[in-house]
Amino acid sequence: MQDLEIYIRDLEPGAVSGWLANHLDELELDDGEVTRVIKGVARYEGERLRISLYPGAFGKRFTSLVIEGPRVPWNRDLDCARSAWRAMDTEIRCSPGDWKEGEPVEDEKWWRLDHRGEQQVVWN
Repeated sequence: MQDLEIYIRDLEPGAVSGWLANHLDELELDDGEVTRVIKGVARYEGERLRISLYPGAFGKRFTSLVIEGPRVPWNRDLDCARSAWRAMDTEIRCSPGDWKEGEPVEDEKWWRLDHRGEQQVVWN
């Protein structure tokens, strides 16, 4: 099972489904209002994907997007974040890819993509 996870700042209603509709088949995701956890499904290369939106991540302004399945449309979180940023034009963050569950995150750098470009930053 592969997964991608990105964080979207100030998510606009319908933005995720509008973006993912260009990359996935049979998308079922009701993101017209993201005030609670939202679950959806889609297909990519014939395989079923699970899509989850978790609002209120990291200080309430970010929504976590998780895409899980046997195959996913991007090779890594940063590629997914780049695609999302181009489509949504709002700040997107993601892990640099080397963090593992259970490791400390005090000094962890995250990728931040926004109008200033791509930078590795400490979240806070």
